[in-house]
Amino acid sequence: MNNKWYWFFKSILIGPALRVYNRPEIEGLENIPTQGPAILASNHQAVMDSFYLPLLCPRQITFPAKQEYFTGTGLTGAIQRFFVTSVGQIPLDRTSGDAGQVLMNAGTGVLDKGDLFGIYPEGTRSPDGRIYRGRTGMARLALKTGVPVVPVAMIGSRDANPIGTVVPRPAKVRIRIGEAIDPLAFVKEKGLDPEGREAPRALTDYVMHELARLTGQDYVDLYASDVKKALEAGEGLPEA
Repeated sequence: MNNKWYWFFKSILIGPALRVYNRPEIEGLENIPTQGPAILASNHQAVMDSFYLPLLCPRQITFPAKQEYFTGTGLTGAIQRFFVTSVGQIPLDRTSGDAGQVLMNAGTGVLDKGDLFGIYPEGTRSPDGRIYRGRTGMARLALKTGVPVVPVAMIGSRDANPIGTVVPRPAKVRIRIGEAIDPLAFVKEKGLDPEGREAPRALTDYVMHELARLTGQDYVDLYASDVKKALEAGEGLPEA
């Protein structure tokens, strides 16, 4: 555990309470490498996903966090800034024109140190718990570095921390870890050029379908951000 604040929050301040309150369990932990770099690609159900996974993973995980967490004002903003900064998370402005390159640089820096890089390929929380189309940044990072991609299925975290809530509810949380995917071997098996445009999409789609299988949720071939905009416009949820 490289970061002492990370260890303090996980082992002393927050972690023990969450273990009692949400009784989190993890399956397939052996699929996360005990050493060396890896990308943990998770579905995104709740803000608390970034608490439950680090709590049950013995290795430290670095996540990209949205820029707003680093720039908030007032007491809440100050607490958010302190937390994400002290545990070593990386700011990411998702609206920036070079957000993809920022993610690539940040992820490469973490992986080059032999650490775990956590990422939510959906880019935002699922609006209804289903698995949505993934952004290709995760796959492009994996293909550039050649490190394994480990699918991480979050189950029940949406019930424990529904969108719009701050205080978690006493719902049980489970995490299911899938087998690691060799990104270069996968695209070559599909007859794709690792540096071509089709490879990142193929790898991303495969990971998202693995997450759907691991969670037991339906897959929706639309971006979650677009579905949220449609909901705000008064449109209904799409079919799987």
